[in-house]
Amino acid sequence: MSMLEFETQLFLDLHNEDGLVILAKGLGIERLLLSLIKVHNDPGNLVLVLGTTSQEEEFFISRLEADNANPLPKSITADCSTKDRNDVYLAGGVLFVTSRILVVDMLTERIPINLITGIIVYHAHKTLESCQEAFILRLYRQKNKTGFIKGLSDNAVAFTYGFCQVQRMMRNLFVKKLFLWPRFQADVIASLNKRKPDVVELRVAMTPAMQAIQLAILDIVASCVREIKRVNPSMEMDDLTVENLIARSFEKIIKFQLDPIWHQLGAKTRHLVSDIKTLRTILQYLTQYDSVTFYSLVKSVRDAGTMTSQISDWFFLDAAETLFLQAKARVYGSEQRLHKEEAKGKEATTKEATLRMEESPKWAALSEILVEIGRENKDCGDLNSVLVIAEDDRICGQLTEYLCCGGQAVLRKIYRKSVADKDGLQLPRLPSTSDDVQKSPQKTKKKQSKPKVGDTDSDDVEGSDATEAATAVFPPNLPNTVFHPLRSSAFALQQLLLTVEPKYIVLYDVNIATVRQIEMYQATRAKEVLRVYFLMYEDSVDEQRYLTALRREKDAFEFLIREKNVMVVPEEQDGKGDYHPDLVDDLSLSNETVSSRKAGGAPVKPSGSRKVIVDLREFRSDLPSLIHRRGISVQPVTIEVGDYILTPDICVERKSLNDLIGSLNNGRLYNQAQSMCRYYRRPVLLIEFSQNQPFCLQGKYGISSDVSSQNFVSKLILLTMHFPRLRILWCQTPYATAEIFDIFKQGKEEPSVSEAQAVTEKEEASGGKLSSRINPAPQDFLLHLPGVNLKNQALLIRKFTNLVEMFEASEEELASATGNAAQAKFLWESIHRPSEPKPQKPPPRKFRKK
Repeated sequence: MSMLEFETQLFLDLHNEDGLVILAKGLGIERLLLSLIKVHNDPGNLVLVLGTTSQEEEFFISRLEADNANPLPKSITADCSTKDRNDVYLAGGVLFVTSRILVVDMLTERIPINLITGIIVYHAHKTLESCQEAFILRLYRQKNKTGFIKGLSDNAVAFTYGFCQVQRMMRNLFVKKLFLWPRFQADVIASLNKRKPDVVELRVAMTPAMQAIQLAILDIVASCVREIKRVNPSMEMDDLTVENLIARSFEKIIKFQLDPIWHQLGAKTRHLVSDIKTLRTILQYLTQYDSVTFYSLVKSVRDAGTMTSQISDWFFLDAAETLFLQAKARVYGSEQRLHKEEAKGKEATTKEATLRMEESPKWAALSEILVEIGRENKDCGDLNSVLVIAEDDRICGQLTEYLCCGGQAVLRKIYRKSVADKDGLQLPRLPSTSDDVQKSPQKTKKKQSKPKVGDTDSDDVEGSDATEAATAVFPPNLPNTVFHPLRSSAFALQQLLLTVEPKYIVLYDVNIATVRQIEMYQATRAKEVLRVYFLMYEDSVDEQRYLTALRREKDAFEFLIREKNVMVVPEEQDGKGDYHPDLVDDLSLSNETVSSRKAGGAPVKPSGSRKVIVDLREFRSDLPSLIHRRGISVQPVTIEVGDYILTPDICVERKSLNDLIGSLNNGRLYNQAQSMCRYYRRPVLLIEFSQNQPFCLQGKYGISSDVSSQNFVSKLILLTMHFPRLRILWCQTPYATAEIFDIFKQGKEEPSVSEAQAVTEKEEASGGKLSSRINPAPQDFLLHLPGVNLKNQALLIRKFTNLVEMFEASEEELASATGNAAQAKFLWESIHRPSEPKPQKPPPRKFRKK
């Protein structure tokens, strides 16, 4: 794999010194990772790669295999047993490891941390201080001061959210250097300009109907935004603009701004936000899909909106009427034409047969490009392939059928499936002009989302469409064309470029990463100059979306460059020194706090290393990482009762809000609370809210519609009534939970791993060590007897050995045991009262005598 000049410089900088690399999207962050893997791919090293998906791992291994790398990296997943993982760790080399597995292996010392050569963090922008990767790096730096840490990312915009985001990321990664490589960097420009592709930009004009629809949707969106700001004047909504609504990152923007205050918003604001999301989908369908699919979506939105009790306000705007009429006119023609045909007395079926549905302007532009390429291939005698890149598989399939059958045939087929049945109209079958047309369809040959021209399923094209295809099919000298969807695996385009080696590339839909991947392919692997056709609607939201994405990334890099210039990095941030605030277990402060408060004169037991026993399944959450961050050792163990054992007496069952509702509905939480109350003196139910969600079950104007108040609240109240010793802990964030756990453990005895593992359901059923001390079945029976409550239940258990001994006791002995004569009398009478069956009344007669 040959490297460009800027890639060589970037690799040398990162190889010589640990740091965080932020590369522009599409400039080959995976090539940098492959180079690092090749350098350290030796059995004498032990290098761990974090943050990769299974598809990315397969791509890296296949590329290394193609380059004859030996040995190949290995992947460690949940399918590997403990023994196999130990053998793989000791064998060395480069390993792709799942974060959850690695953090457990580090805590249980299955992996020799001091022998790890280094850790590479892929997608480093996801490394938050509460995530598993940050936990792993913290464990790594505590026991290994010499290994390297390198972070890689190609998402510059992600480092601009929040306060000092890039500084916090670097602190979590334990690195001091920041390497920024934007597209406008001088070395990048010089490397890519040496072999530039031949770009042909085609600005396709939208039809008048499409222009009218686009303007109408933008007017409606602007009206919704103004209404949201009017209803919520005190809320900051600087990012809620029409330009941001067009961008692909709108979902992240709206979630970042509105989720923390979602419970305070009124029903109208929530409805407006939902309307904006719907309008964005309609706007996206306008330029991506055909006229029939677009009309079907608009019609379904209108029908669904008019059938509900709360009709959206934008339905009554003039722009909405323009949207509905123009969408229908693209399929059925103008209103004047329809009225003229109705005046002539034509029937509906005849009217539908003469329809000429509006074809996408990009279809004609694509066909012209392919015809032009076909002529060039014929003139030079070559068979160069053409790669057409579209948004998704649906568009690729439509383009394939269009090139084989013609535009009207494709539109009629979509019309029958999506619109005709709803409108109560059917397109009549036109008589076929040739029997050969119906007998010569070619079968589909699908090859990993790469359909070629002519490889369409003609069985779906019926008689009338096949006849039209026979008259509208394109010339037979079209080039060999391969379609590729953008919404595929991360590296599918790179693999396809290496396999097909096209000379011509048509960008039917565009994004930043795809354009730059083509630039990198031209600069590194292409044998001759590529010709890239750039298809884009003129003055459209697609063009604005692409330009906005370019501007956002450019602004992000400029912001990071300014941050780097004024950034103050502590000398000990790499964690290789003796002091780092995140690596030192400062227990003195906690002990001083405890010793200053004697808690009523209770003796404080000094503790060396504090620990919390955590169930293995809890390592999917952020809480174990934050507990360890506070200097508390985490012991991963498989336990059946509870999730966290803080002390021998305190057991905690953690529930997120969604998990809590589900456990209350299926009765699982009742059984968990019952088990905790049997074996621990202080059972705790932890209800933990998400950090980005409101810390509230009820909205500003009453019960929130997100949670059913009757079922949820009533079941929670019943749970506290059944288990009075159960304490409920409400925590706004995992950070607050870790702090409360720290307070609970101050001056308390440390839990035992063996005792926590011994508390199991099997132990309870079979009668083991714990069940001999507390037999749950007689205890539950005793609690249900008249006159027995939680207070005198323990007194009766201490006084009598078993139920038989208690039943044979006198009333005075029961009064002496319980300390309450009235309760003892009630219990004694209920035990010795003779049980007589109630007299049964004769059943009423069905027939009476007259």
